[in-house]
Amino acid sequence: MTAGEMDGEVPAGSGGAASDLAKPPVIEPKDPEQLLMQTPQRNPLLLSHTLQELLSKDTVQVELIPEKKGLFLKHVEYEVSSKRFKCSVYRRYNDFVVFHEMLLQKFPYRMVPALPPKRMLGVFPPVADREFIESRRRALKRFINLVARHPPFSEDVLLKLFLSFSGSDFLPADIQAQFAASRELIRNIYNSFYKLRDRAERIASRAIDNASDLLIFGKELSALGSDTTPLPSWAALNNSTWGTLKQALKGLSVEFALLADKAVQQGKQEESDVVEKLNLFLDLLQSYKDLCERHEKGVLHKHQRALHKYSMMKKQMMSATVQNKEPESVEQLESRIVEQENAIMTMELRNYFSLYCLHQETQLIHIYLPLTSHILGAFVNSQIQGHKEMSKVWNELKPKLSCLFVGPHNMPTPPLSPPEGNFFSN
Repeated sequence: MTAGEMDGEVPAGSGGAASDLAKPPVIEPKDPEQLLMQTPQRNPLLLSHTLQELLSKDTVQVELIPEKKGLFLKHVEYEVSSKRFKCSVYRRYNDFVVFHEMLLQKFPYRMVPALPPKRMLGVFPPVADREFIESRRRALKRFINLVARHPPFSEDVLLKLFLSFSGSDFLPADIQAQFAASRELIRNIYNSFYKLRDRAERIASRAIDNASDLLIFGKELSALGSDTTPLPSWAALNNSTWGTLKQALKGLSVEFALLADKAVQQGKQEESDVVEKLNLFLDLLQSYKDLCERHEKGVLHKHQRALHKYSMMKKQMMSATVQNKEPESVEQLESRIVEQENAIMTMELRNYFSLYCLHQETQLIHIYLPLTSHILGAFVNSQIQGHKEMSKVWNELKPKLSCLFVGPHNMPTPPLSPPEGNFFSN
């Protein structure tokens, strides 16, 4: 039997009718509820993982690499290789410490395996030192494999970064210059969009104010047409004209109310389609500006301070060596320098990670930049639609004004603008 036959497929030329009779009838579920009843429901309280599935998530190797000398002591580094991510990275013990702390902060209600203890300062025999280093390597390997196979941890970005992120190896060589240029560009974009948002708000506000003015204008015309003040005797000759005008003016409030409604609709559409989209983009740009500020005032500033402190310690150490100070004071200073070296290495890792995140966030900003065309399109469409609808109402209103314009023979004439310079002539 072929694979296709095992899957229920009928090979070509196998006798369709006979094969169909040999197959059991396929019963399709009549409705979604029936299908739901046939599908076993997963219990959220139960983990649906077997031991084999957990073990197959990843296998991580932790191997010692040749020691690198620091200022006074050698630094032990490990090559951490992930079968799942198909890559190797170099990690120091302090990197494991930072990773462990981040897991505890992010998953306070999960089982985070413990790390092996730190090396105690002091002089150890070479054999004991090698045994300690090997014991810690095995403990780190157990730790990272337990984490890599833990269901929530295995799907978290923290693990992926720890097992695949190699600091500056992923970043462009001129990352600092790119960061400065990107920050300046985003600052300029933010300032321009801030001004655009203010103008869009004013345009929308003017549309709503225009609606209010149109409504009041129509009400005043209606009030003028409803005026019941008796006509003076000396204007009796024009009694019929005034009565006709009042009758026409009285009904205009309906049309002006409709114009006001259209203006309100245009203003609200501009607020929702234009102003809100501009605010959305401004919020995104502001979050980028805040991130840049946190990077400069936080990680970068602490890194620079640590480097300055380290430089001062080295000067003190050189001075102590020249002056032949007591071994105890020199050993204490040496211990402080080693601790500072470790702190600087940790800060450098965090600085690279911060720049890596900034690099990605910058790309995210540029992904959002085409939103500009959507905003402009919404603005143009609202203007076209708003003016089109209002123009329709104005055109429908124009014939209703014909009775307001009576010629010399009591014949209606279209409204004409007065000749220039004659309207206010003396």
